Amino acid sequence: MYGNDSAELYDLLHSARGKDFDGEAAAVAALVDDRMPGAASLLDIACGTGAHLARFAERYERVEGVELSEPMLALARTRLPGVPFTLGDMRDFDLGRRFDAAVCLFGSIGYVDSADALDATLRSFARHLNPGGVLVVEPWWAPDTFTPGHVSADVVEADGTHVARVSHASLATPAGDASLMRVHYVVAHADHGVRHFSEDHVCRLFGADRYEAAFTAAGFAFERVASPVSARGFLVGVRK
Repeated sequence: MYGNDSAELYDLLHSARGKDFDGEAAAVAALVDDRMPGAASLLDIACGTGAHLARFAERYERVEGVELSEPMLALARTRLPGVPFTLGDMRDFDLGRRFDAAVCLFGSIGYVDSADALDATLRSFARHLNPGGVLVVEPWWAPDTFTPGHVSADVVEADGTHVARVSHASLATPAGDASLMRVHYVVAHADHGVRHFSEDHVCRLFGADRYEAAFTAAGFAFERVASPVSARGFLVGVRK
């Protein structure tokens, strides 16, 4: 989960690294609208700072966000002051209302910590959808697509702040069913000097069959589709 320091840098880093929030939101909306023409409401689960949700707000009459990180949620509320946001865990949140569509993007589903938790998460998603509602999930890597030892390094600058981000990926368990991404940040500014901090992100590596089982058990018609904006593709469910 993202803390105060990294939440402040989230949009800067990902925009500078070329993350296409506009293109990703458009691709997801196309999947939703193709399966439920006239969809009018959307819930963004693990919405982060609201960067995708800002785009969805231009397309759908009613949008809301759910996020577990308070620092990220604070930034989302600043970005979209008229949008309802809820602090909640994707595994068991309950808003008491339903939507035509729900999305969970950027591999956030990987943060659930077991197969049982994945099942609970999909049930949680399902109870927030109208019959015929569409769920779009961008999965984390699978056991056969994850690359241990992968290193990423970037240096970006905006408004006098220079940020270096370096990450290393490895297997988090002897069984090879979870990944560990260790991320280090160095932030420098003329007025504030230099600071360094790090984070560890552990994400579960679920295979396609396990995702399909969780979607099906939660009452979804399931399909996996290729994506023009994500190497991991999308998992799509329509609530029966």
